[in-house]
Amino acid sequence: MPGTNLTRDEARERAALVAVDTYEVALDLTRGAEVFTSTTTVRFSAREGAATWLDLIAPAVTEVEVNGERREPADVVADGRVRLDGLAEQNVVRVVADCAYMTTGEGLHRFTDPVDDEVYLYSQFEVADSRRVFAVFEQPDLKASFTFTVTAPDHWTVVSVSPTPEPSTAGPGRATWSFEPTPRLASYVTAVVAGPYHRVDGELTSRDGRTVPLGVLCRRSLAEHLDAAELMDLTRRGFAHYEDLFDLAYPFAKYDQLFVPEFNAGAMENAGAVTFLEDYVFRSRVTEAMVERRAVTVLHELAHMWFGDLVTMRWWDDLWLNESFAEYASTLATAEATRWSSAWTTFSMMEKSWAYRQDQLPSTHPVVADIRDLEDVEVNFDGITYAKGASVLKQLVAWVGREHFDEGVRRYFRAHAHGSTELGDLLVELEATSGRDLRSWSSLWLEQAGVTTLRPELEVDDDGVMTSVAVLQEAPAEHPVLRPHRLAVGCYELEGGRLRRTHRVELDVDGGRTEVPDLVGHRRPALLLLNDDDLAYAKVRLDPQSLRTAVEHLPQLDEGLARTLVWSSVWDMARDAETPVGDFVALALRGVASETDSSVVLVLLRQLATALRLYTAPEHRAALRADVAGRLLEATRGAQPGSDLQLQLLKAAASHASTPDQLSAVRGVLDGRAPLPGLDVDVDLAWELLTDLVAAGDADLAEVDAMAGRDRTARGGRLAVTARAARPDPAVKEEVWASVVDRGEATVALQAAAIDGFSRGHDPELLAPFVDRYFSSVARVWDERTNETAQQVVLGLFPDQADGADLVRRTTAWLEANPQAPSGLRRLTAENRDGVERARRAQELDRRSRG
Repeated sequence: MPGTNLTRDEARERAALVAVDTYEVALDLTRGAEVFTSTTTVRFSAREGAATWLDLIAPAVTEVEVNGERREPADVVADGRVRLDGLAEQNVVRVVADCAYMTTGEGLHRFTDPVDDEVYLYSQFEVADSRRVFAVFEQPDLKASFTFTVTAPDHWTVVSVSPTPEPSTAGPGRATWSFEPTPRLASYVTAVVAGPYHRVDGELTSRDGRTVPLGVLCRRSLAEHLDAAELMDLTRRGFAHYEDLFDLAYPFAKYDQLFVPEFNAGAMENAGAVTFLEDYVFRSRVTEAMVERRAVTVLHELAHMWFGDLVTMRWWDDLWLNESFAEYASTLATAEATRWSSAWTTFSMMEKSWAYRQDQLPSTHPVVADIRDLEDVEVNFDGITYAKGASVLKQLVAWVGREHFDEGVRRYFRAHAHGSTELGDLLVELEATSGRDLRSWSSLWLEQAGVTTLRPELEVDDDGVMTSVAVLQEAPAEHPVLRPHRLAVGCYELEGGRLRRTHRVELDVDGGRTEVPDLVGHRRPALLLLNDDDLAYAKVRLDPQSLRTAVEHLPQLDEGLARTLVWSSVWDMARDAETPVGDFVALALRGVASETDSSVVLVLLRQLATALRLYTAPEHRAALRADVAGRLLEATRGAQPGSDLQLQLLKAAASHASTPDQLSAVRGVLDGRAPLPGLDVDVDLAWELLTDLVAAGDADLAEVDAMAGRDRTARGGRLAVTARAARPDPAVKEEVWASVVDRGEATVALQAAAIDGFSRGHDPELLAPFVDRYFSSVARVWDERTNETAQQVVLGLFPDQADGADLVRRTTAWLEANPQAPSGLRRLTAENRDGVERARRAQELDRRSRG
């Protein structure tokens, strides 16, 4: 929306003018489906005579009163701001507005359950959407205490940061909930959630002796699927772990976890009222990888109660102080306090691969980013801020020692509780506990972008004994920074049919070349693995002999984390066009059926799909897809009946199936004519198999409509949209494009579902007519839509299956013709182009390798 941006300089100037004391926010949610009444009273001090503004995005502002003086809204409200002139030292401002319900997952989202027609509301305020619900100084460092009063239908439940009070009658069918004031918070971590939610109550005892009430909530129509007992057990484990680790009791009065509909992220760390993606309420069987991902997400959001809510970054430059720490802490907690003791293996395969991918884009940035305005931060919730930052923290722990690191974090919380911080505030505490000067470390690791590459260099005599071993470090030309690494080198040999580690050396690697004298005199191993145990953050290469060993014997490698490091190395070599993509495909097909870690299997199968879609030369894709689908179907039949692996292999095989025999096999599982032993085709699996058949042209609209008639839930509705949009029919693609791009009529969830279906299929020519229309539409979409819905279109509809050379030219031409386009849009467009250029390099190597 034009005029609603906020720059870092403006925020600094405003923070120098005002200090906020309290907000009183009264919301009337009984006015119908379009708008609600918002009344805000804010008390704050200011420099006498100063002028500033409150942020507010609303269809209508009806009253503005400054220190008892009424101001005409038409004179002081424009472009999402309420102008405040002639301020006193102490000020009281009252603003009344008609605010709009949203269907984009931003502000106050409104959803109607198709099962029972009940209405559910929830807030999502990060980055800057509390201003869609009340008038506010919308920046993280202007913290205040918030008092919410909510009037709503009397059969609803209302949840906020403070414990839910008993409501009072507000008229026929209406009630009012008056919440106690919150501690000092940034506005973006406050919350209002309202509707006839199903609630399960529990409690725990905090380390300070308090009884902390717990709540797990979801829509009534999902109540039968809510595994609240497991979620509360996980929460109690997380509480105990964090309170001990941080040496600080939980800082809020209660802890509610709410699974809400049409959420546009994984979760949000509202203080004491965390909201989660509703898909984490499992109505069908899910993979163990999904269950683990939910656990990590639950612990990530719980870590935010300290990192982000209690202590908050001053400006979005230091978003990593929230997200990197929560990512690191949640993985640590998962590994040390839950049944997923291999969480660091999952982190290596999933999060670090995300970080490496992001760090090689033209838009890569330091962990401590340069966030000039809100448009910058909207696209900065990325692999650098989350996964690279967490990886760097893990490296820092290895460097300074776990005990020193943990004590530095404890000192940081004690010094800055309820305050706002910057990078230096943390470094000073870590320096005090570790005795190390961290400024140079910070400069290299947090304040410079890019990822380095580590390669082994070996010299071996005629007897196979290593006479020289070195680690070479390379930096990309765009970011020529070599970094110090604490890492291990592992030597693996084939023994008794297994590939086992026989020797390990840990050392510091710095500069362009580091000798490894402790390996000199040892026999050259079958597999030499740099960064064994995954201590460092760097891309790692395998020497030719180690690569051959990996491709031939990886299933025999016992150690899960070591397997993951090999998978990651070969995948990265394929992405960088250093080894043909066929090497990765062969490795994946040989190893995935014997992989025991569900999350590793999940990522491998995703990478295999990307290899087929993007990195294989177009003229070879159809044949390779058929071969892969056949091999995966064979592996599915050989998997243990009812196993997680069987389920994952089936889903992957179905997504690639293209020949009549393959499609017949998938249909046989779906309709029960050829069932797989131990596999129950539940509703979500049925949708997945049906949609794959639709995309391949082997199922029609009547089958989709019949399935939708049997599954009249919100999730069923979304899955039906995807299946209908997946039909390989030009008229269908035209209607989906018109609905999403031209009319923009869907909610955020239904738009995502339509985009998903639009992009499925085996014939890229179906989407060729939309290439020109994509480039002529993205600027308008970005200008007219909210950030979330615009990003869905820009990323989800980018025509990455079009001719690569032509697509690079078109994307470059658009960037050159639109130098004044918003920074977020230009960034995503440049990232899209980089993906095409990377794919072209891999495709060319694929052609050469096939002769």
